[in-house]
Amino acid sequence: MTRPKWVPAGTDLDKPNAARVYDYYLGGSHNFAVDREMARQAIALWPDLPMIMRANRAFLRRAVQYVAEQGVSRFLDIGSGIPTFGAVHEIARETIPDARVVYVDRDPVAVAHSRLLLKDDPLSAVVEADMRDVPGLLAQPAVAELLAPGEPVAVLMVAVLHFISDEEDPERIVRQLHQAVPPGSMLALSHAGLEGRPDQAGPHQDLYARTPTPLTMRSKDRIVSLFNGFELVEPGVVYFSEWHPENPAAVEPHPERLVGMVGVGRRS
Repeated sequence: MTRPKWVPAGTDLDKPNAARVYDYYLGGSHNFAVDREMARQAIALWPDLPMIMRANRAFLRRAVQYVAEQGVSRFLDIGSGIPTFGAVHEIARETIPDARVVYVDRDPVAVAHSRLLLKDDPLSAVVEADMRDVPGLLAQPAVAELLAPGEPVAVLMVAVLHFISDEEDPERIVRQLHQAVPPGSMLALSHAGLEGRPDQAGPHQDLYARTPTPLTMRSKDRIVSLFNGFELVEPGVVYFSEWHPENPAAVEPHPERLVGMVGVGRRS
């Protein structure tokens, strides 16, 4: 396969990549035939998957807009994947033109793609780090620089904590981040939930168990507990379409169908 100009040298074009598969679900162009085939296999098992991914991305957009409107101009996007198709820096700068963003991902392919895409953006940086090691993540120069002025930071953990097992303790990860950011900082997260479609929990988790990133779906109470230390913004932890919808009348009658819950909190 001929390597497109946007693909970093050394990228394996013959194996599917989670970040590029996600890009495909969103309707992006940074993916290959092998990624699209993996996505089609997943959709055959889980037909609502593209709708869930798009609802997740729509929440990210609304959350970033909300946070920027509160005057927060620094963003730490953990588990960012490839920042295309409505990336955080583009959304934030619609409100704050000089918003700074640090993208963090542990996938070297996603990091390499991201650095290539953002090489001419002085206000954005890309870091390869694993959120399981919060001290190591915080020690990265770009992250330390983002936090150094002591200004509020928006920590984005969108569709990532359900890839952290109970043994790896997602509450610990959020607690350590809470301790690292100043008052006024905000946390936005989305998480695969058990409420609404409990009959689907087993198949969904079985699907991801076949991949290098197994999924742990959690109850609403458990997702709420991830916000310990943060004051939840109204309406609290809710289904995707229920959080600050652009058109309240357009909220679907069965938002639980998308088996995900979201919320935004503020550090006091």
